[in-house]
Amino acid sequence: MTPMSPLILFSFVIAYFLILLTVAWYTGKNSNNDSFFIGNRNSNWMLVAFGMVGTSLSGVTFVSVPGAVAKESFAYFQITLGYLIGYALIAFVLLPLYYRLHLTSIYNYLQSRLGFTSYKTGAGFFILSRILGATARLYLVVNILQDAILNSFHIPFWVTTLIILVMILLYTYEGGVKTIVWTDTLQTTCMLLGLVICIIYILSNLHMSFGESISAMAEKGYSKIFFTDPNSKLFFLKQILAGAFITVTMTGMDQEMMQKNISVKTLKDSQKNIISMSLVLMVVILIFLFLGGLLYLFAGQMNIGVTGDKLFPTIALQHMPPAVSVIFIIALISALFPSADGAITALTSTFCIDILGMQRRADLTDPQKKKLRQRIHLGFALLFLLFVMMFKWINDSSMIGLILKVATFTYGPLLGLFTFGILTRRKVKDRLVPWVCIASPVICFLLDKFQKQIFGSFEIGLELLIINGLITFLGLWLVSRESD
Repeated sequence: MTPMSPLILFSFVIAYFLILLTVAWYTGKNSNNDSFFIGNRNSNWMLVAFGMVGTSLSGVTFVSVPGAVAKESFAYFQITLGYLIGYALIAFVLLPLYYRLHLTSIYNYLQSRLGFTSYKTGAGFFILSRILGATARLYLVVNILQDAILNSFHIPFWVTTLIILVMILLYTYEGGVKTIVWTDTLQTTCMLLGLVICIIYILSNLHMSFGESISAMAEKGYSKIFFTDPNSKLFFLKQILAGAFITVTMTGMDQEMMQKNISVKTLKDSQKNIISMSLVLMVVILIFLFLGGLLYLFAGQMNIGVTGDKLFPTIALQHMPPAVSVIFIIALISALFPSADGAITALTSTFCIDILGMQRRADLTDPQKKKLRQRIHLGFALLFLLFVMMFKWINDSSMIGLILKVATFTYGPLLGLFTFGILTRRKVKDRLVPWVCIASPVICFLLDKFQKQIFGSFEIGLELLIINGLITFLGLWLVSRESD
């Protein structure tokens, strides 16, 4: 089958971006800092819920989850079951807290509860976590676009990355969250349509019904969900627990995800948003795993020797009709933009509010604050460029594994800080908090590196995040005293 011309693919990418830019222009009119940071607290909860599906999935899910099926079957669904527990905790524990305090940045909670240094530490760990996670996701999709389109024009990888970042800047520069709520909805729609169309095409090509494809996957060992060996990192209790805590930290304690939730007018609507989004997300991830099984069945039939993250792009761009290739590229970009645009916007918000204390500064006029915010927005885009180039150098074969691994180290201190603040009434020695939050990931890194020597055949997987949070919690207990 003749692959579609890179020039035609590129023209579709440009057309799609122009649609995004039009939406951004319309929604970003008369925007101010309040629009940028929290959408004037007037976002529609249904739009936020649907758009957050795209943000939660990202281009990494689009490519890595199907690609991991041959190696891990449907084990990722165990983590998804944990997500449901995590989202329930966010809806009924964290969101009431954030709404009661009328927060613009969720890390302001740490200041009111633990102290100014704790607040800065939490914001700093979010910035580190989000930069690493978002740029790893961005790298994966840019790399696919580079191979599929831009190499044909002899455009260097760093230029491709720069072009993508400029596109994102153009439609988030003014409206911020107010714009992202609408663009994420459009992008999630395109991503899910692309997913369904690819599944229909492969089923048709394999001449299989849904039931026959499930039976074929079972024969190959692709559709196993629950793993019962307690020593394995895929053991279902480990995965479900890890999924719950990953959700609580990477969503509930993450400014990017929460700024969309607290942009909804009322707590009740925000809770409806998070619960409905969690149910939709569970179904969508199951569909991605089903697609992964189909892709490997298709690859076996066509003698395609590619596995992992490269499987879906290779089949979509080289072994499917041109129309499906276009749909794949649009769906992939639709998966990329919600995770990258939200990350840059959230990082800008956190740096302005939490690190620079913009809202507390009476010496700056509103136009000066807006100008400062735009410069920081631009600065983070440049930082993203540098980190994407770093991931290009690392070139890990499964980016979703790498992203979740990094998250266990960087989000652990946030888990410990928020949990300590919520569950205890103790007062910490604020100046010692950064040292506790640095020591905890270092200890976890050593535990992970030498786990075979320490634990033998028992494998620590993503539950390292829980251990990290627990060490942080215990460290905070040691540097605290009973409240007066």
